[in-house]
Amino acid sequence: MSQKIATREAYGDALKELGQVNENVVVLDADLSKSTKTAVFQKEFPERFFNMGIAEQNLMGTAAGFATSGKIPFASTFAMFATGRAFEIIRNSICYPKLNVKVCATHAGITVGEDGASHQALEDLACMRAIPNMTVINPADAVSAKKAVFAMADFNGPVYARFGRAAVPTIYDEDMKFEIGKGIQVKEGKDVSIIATGIMVSLALEASKILKSEGIDSRVIDIHTIKPIDKDLIIKAAKETGAIVTAEEHNIIGGLGSAVAEVLVENHPVSMKRVGTMDTFGESGKPNDLMKKYGLTGENIVKAVKEVLNQK
Repeated sequence: MSQKIATREAYGDALKELGQVNENVVVLDADLSKSTKTAVFQKEFPERFFNMGIAEQNLMGTAAGFATSGKIPFASTFAMFATGRAFEIIRNSICYPKLNVKVCATHAGITVGEDGASHQALEDLACMRAIPNMTVINPADAVSAKKAVFAMADFNGPVYARFGRAAVPTIYDEDMKFEIGKGIQVKEGKDVSIIATGIMVSLALEASKILKSEGIDSRVIDIHTIKPIDKDLIIKAAKETGAIVTAEEHNIIGGLGSAVAEVLVENHPVSMKRVGTMDTFGESGKPNDLMKKYGLTGENIVKAVKEVLNQK
């Protein structure tokens, strides 16, 4: 793992690069372009950028209109407003007709920090994966975030992508392969599988190092696509290691942990523990302090691994 870059930064850079090679790409924002980093695209392609104001339902409805006209709209705002305030429009105007809209939300999770509970979307993955026709993506670092943007542009259909405010370690090399619906085994291991998404992938790798020093060989898997989830990779991990720990910067209800549990219980049940926020709202504070308070650390993953191994 090398330098730290926020996935929202990578999103902005990717939009600019994508705009240079695909003239059908248009970008819409809800008056947050400096924060969501869509301003990078706006500066390069002002005629293809649309500030819809603080009107998220209108943002999504207009994006749907662009999609019906053959454009590839990327609609951005904070995750709380995209999935909360505009849920009905995403459901009825984008997913029901299966329109080619990319809802790219930033400032998700507890690492929004000082903005507090009202802005810390910890339910967004659950909301979006419950809607028929929606694909849900949560990249782990800047490299995978940029590749996800290009993959979304090539994919025909509604997509929800989650990007973060805080800088996170870079895990992947530039030659990594990003395929929608396919997880990535980042590290081999035979005793237990740690299945993580988003910024928790780097913490899963940290936990794996701690576990190795204690004689526990842990596999680490990055599930960047929550829906459709990579069932084959999860079942393979369950069969080969016999124990699973999931890790997400999201409520343990409805997100990665729930999605993995659904796969396991229907196909190959094994002992499992979930690391995430425990059905609670966040609060204002420094991102690192909040991660510790709400149990989103490498140490918490290590603890969960030990608990699940005792059940194995």
